[in-house]
Amino acid sequence: MSYDPDSKRIADREKLAQYRKAIQQKQKWKGPLPQGEGPPNRDGSPKHPPGQKIVENWPVLDIGIQPEIPLENWSLTISGLVKNPKMFSWDEFMALPQVDDVSDFHCVTSWSRLDNKWRGVKFSDIANHCGILPEAKFVYIKAYDAYSTNLPLEEAMKYDVLLVHQWEGSPLTREHGGPVRMITPQLYAWKGAKWIGEIEFRNKDELGYWEQRGYSNTAEPWLNDRYC
Repeated sequence: MSYDPDSKRIADREKLAQYRKAIQQKQKWKGPLPQGEGPPNRDGSPKHPPGQKIVENWPVLDIGIQPEIPLENWSLTISGLVKNPKMFSWDEFMALPQVDDVSDFHCVTSWSRLDNKWRGVKFSDIANHCGILPEAKFVYIKAYDAYSTNLPLEEAMKYDVLLVHQWEGSPLTREHGGPVRMITPQLYAWKGAKWIGEIEFRNKDELGYWEQRGYSNTAEPWLNDRYC
């Protein structure tokens, strides 16, 4: 089973075009409408999700632990419903295709930092490298600080979900999840774990750390989808 995130991006844009056409023709659109302010972002939603304040700094939030992980001790395990489970060392991770991207970062605590410059590996690339089995529908993310979060496979495989090791041209710092963290620009940021250590592909969903504590399981910023 292989996903093509670029094709998915085209499909998302086609869906957005249909939505705009429906609104223009005053047809009934099935599903909630995206909210927010500002010009469209690259996927067509408003640049500023509802209830968010734009900041220039990058606030530090965690669950009270900031593990220090030397590169020689860091690894990323890919497990569960994949053809080729693997534990990547730092050198093996860096040998995967590297991408540069610019995307926004939306925190559930009501701030957003726009136009962040990232460098890292596409989630979809590392997943396809290990061969996702057809029965996989969800991912469960485990981190070095005992944090966890969960995502539908479709969300995790979007084109701009990355495992990043650089921010604004410099190595990702420890307080921001270095050496590697996951980012999910289309969702609130708690869905992208700092200090990522394992990605498990599953056929059933399991709530992560904040999801168990009352945060939304879907976490869509443009629907103000913060809590259950």
